[in-house]
Amino acid sequence: MLRPERMSKVSVTGSKGVMPTVIERIHELNLVHLSDYDGSWEGFNNGNPIEGADDASEKLVTVRALESSLELSDDDTAPGTIDDDWEERLERIRTRINELDDRRGELREQLRDVEERIDRVAPFAELGIDLDLLGGYESVDVLVGEGSVSEVEAALEAADDVRAYETFTGGDVVAVVAAPTEDAGEENVVDDALVGVEFARHPVPETEKSPDAYVAELEERKRDLESDLEEIDAELAEIKDTEGSFLLRVEEELTIEVQRAEAPLQFATSDRAFIAEGWIPADEYDQFVDALRGAVGDSVEIEQLEVADYDEHEHGAEAHTGSGGDGDGNGGEPSADAETEQPAQRKAATDGGQPQSGHGKGAVTMDDEPPVILNNLTPAKPFELLVKMVSQPKYSELDPTLLIFLTYPFAFGFMIGDIGYGILYMLMGWGAWKVFDSDAGKAVGTIGIWAGAFTILFGWLYDDIFGIHMSDVGLGFIPLAGTLDKGLQATDWAIFWIIFSIAFGLIHLNAGLILGFINELSHSVKAAVYERLSWILAMNGLFVWIFSLHAVEQKPAFLVGATEEAVLYDFMGFAGLPEIVGIVGLAAFIAGSALVAVGEGIAGIFEIPAWAFGHVLSYLRMVAVLLAKGGMAFAVNLLVFGAYETPEGYTYFNYPGFGITEISGYEYAELTPEFVGLVHAGDGPLVSAIAIVGAVLVFVFGHILVLLLGITAAGIQMLRLEYVEFFQKFYQGGGEEYEPFGHESREEATSASAQPQAD
Repeated sequence: MLRPERMSKVSVTGSKGVMPTVIERIHELNLVHLSDYDGSWEGFNNGNPIEGADDASEKLVTVRALESSLELSDDDTAPGTIDDDWEERLERIRTRINELDDRRGELREQLRDVEERIDRVAPFAELGIDLDLLGGYESVDVLVGEGSVSEVEAALEAADDVRAYETFTGGDVVAVVAAPTEDAGEENVVDDALVGVEFARHPVPETEKSPDAYVAELEERKRDLESDLEEIDAELAEIKDTEGSFLLRVEEELTIEVQRAEAPLQFATSDRAFIAEGWIPADEYDQFVDALRGAVGDSVEIEQLEVADYDEHEHGAEAHTGSGGDGDGNGGEPSADAETEQPAQRKAATDGGQPQSGHGKGAVTMDDEPPVILNNLTPAKPFELLVKMVSQPKYSELDPTLLIFLTYPFAFGFMIGDIGYGILYMLMGWGAWKVFDSDAGKAVGTIGIWAGAFTILFGWLYDDIFGIHMSDVGLGFIPLAGTLDKGLQATDWAIFWIIFSIAFGLIHLNAGLILGFINELSHSVKAAVYERLSWILAMNGLFVWIFSLHAVEQKPAFLVGATEEAVLYDFMGFAGLPEIVGIVGLAAFIAGSALVAVGEGIAGIFEIPAWAFGHVLSYLRMVAVLLAKGGMAFAVNLLVFGAYETPEGYTYFNYPGFGITEISGYEYAELTPEFVGLVHAGDGPLVSAIAIVGAVLVFVFGHILVLLLGITAAGIQMLRLEYVEFFQKFYQGGGEEYEPFGHESREEATSASAQPQAD
């Protein structure tokens, strides 16, 4: 499962006469990831699009523009075929939609103009003055706007060019009528006087009607325009209902036609011949040959140029690990003088003659790397999204998807560990899966469901549901509930989870280093030893020594030793690895560090503390999130319920009701409340009712906050451990995703998306 699907490179050679048929059949197969010809063969150039490509492209652009105008989506389609007169029908639809679009644009422009005019006249309606009275004077200046009346009047009083003035107000609107002095200039004296005053001027509309009548007329015009727009929208909606499926089917057909017509751009072509190369899944080769033979018989030569190895390799005649074929899919060994044969064969192919069997004997025209098809179990497939968020794996790399599937939900559930939150996470994931149509959206939903399931599992073991112990509310009979403890009030458990996080980190990092060792081993044993085995020895040797009895007196008491303080001894009876094992581990650490120094130099020496020790300690963030989220839920419940503290120092929530009369062997009456929660607050029915409402709000919104922070804390922290600590040990990425030449119909795509993780 850790390897991508094995790929074969195939070549199809034939005369140009059969090229359209070959392209059509390959497109129908939706199987071949075409390689791009780089122009390196003498006498061969990149092909030209098949006749009609430009016309099909133009029609495709037109159809997509019409779909945009109608706001069509894939949900509006229906299976079927298009009639022979589809072009005339398309032209009729285009003409009508364009007419409606143009008319709608004109109406919207008129509507905007009317709305602006309504906005401009509204202030004058507040004044209650006829608009014809606000203009047309020669002896006085008139100005209307919004501003402070006192500031306006003060400015007019102080103006030398104003002989007299009068102000009229209505709401926030001020009208000013001012008579200039005899020696005033031709400029508007009100404008000059109000310089420096915050005053928003309103132009006076040109009409003899009253403001109210003018607004009423504009409102009527606005309603007429809106009615016209509704009619156009209704007609467009009718076109969408009647012609939407047709447009989507035409788009599908034109997309296929354009793809086929432009395929020769990736081929090597001469005047009379063509060569097409591409990658297919290795186990599909026989199907590929049979399909082409059924379409064109022996008119083409088909070769399996190579079955790509997983180790990195140079592509070309001298580097192929696979073999050429004989046209019927039968392999053959590359000839020793392949290079001397190739020029003659290339020349022969350019003259338009029948291609010779075994052209090039496995020589590759298009030099490229195999595309990648991730090959994972169905439950792990959604987690490919987390890998692709970094980069598609190279063909030569091991795919980490399965390991992310095994670790990410587990660690998430460990860090949150609550049945209530887990149920909500699963519901959120299911909702995302239902709402989103994209593969990425459905993958996110499925990942949420898995994370929620493990959160429920650990919540059951922790005995937690929204931070409440099930055993405290009469549900302690559930098998295995409370087997584990988060460690909020039990120090030994908290320390145990610290050690558990370190152990998880060691396992996780070793998996990454082993994958890296395997990757490097396929390239060079020396690189594998110096770049990966060295770190395996250094990291594991150091922690073997740490968990051994060698120099036990120098180590923390909680770590190793046969004492009550040693957590592993207390929980599991494990005092530590034997002293001799610790010495061997120390020797392995020294040997690994020496290999690092030899292989990576001084820079590697400085990385030893981080790689051998720091990266492992980075996994302590898991226990930090566990305690932090548990503590937040505890705090919410403390505010809601209040709590008692037993003589042993253990805090129990003061639950109302549930028929509970005692906790930890103590009657409630024997204990003094440590904290009075909201449900117990208040003196009297009214205050108690208000307190209970507050308790409900705090409980709901408090736990929603913890729920959301859990996603960011546990989800992002584990992603960081996957991407930084884990991936750094082996993963580079940068591979090319497998994109076969072909087209999945809308009907097929809809059917596939309706099946959750069908593949």
